[in-house]
Amino acid sequence: MRKTQQGASYITILLGVMAFAFIAKIIVAVWPSYWDDRVINNQITELMKDSTAEMTPLKFSSQMGRRLEMNNIRDIHFDDIASVSTQDGLSVAKKYEIRKHFLLNIDLVLTFEKNFDQRSAENQ
Repeated sequence: MRKTQQGASYITILLGVMAFAFIAKIIVAVWPSYWDDRVINNQITELMKDSTAEMTPLKFSSQMGRRLEMNNIRDIHFDDIASVSTQDGLSVAKKYEIRKHFLLNIDLVLTFEKNFDQRSAENQ
């Protein structure tokens, strides 16, 4: 039986560093898309709270486009990701996906989907 304690081997340390690098690469690839989606959700909710009942879908889309550009979201256009309707009050259905290159021929596909309506936005 050994009397001294052994530490981690070089291979164990190398595997730990590789695992950390892999997890960091996933976070760097995915985080900006989730952050942009969070900003888009907040801007839709804020604009719904501020808008009147006479807001048209075209006006809502143009104001959202300006808000997204002000928040430095330039690669996503609001008309491409959402549809606005005014049947039972103002409502927005947002659905889109983003493909991010990850490693070699592996892509990450992120799907974002959420529905908003003016009545629930005003109650928050």
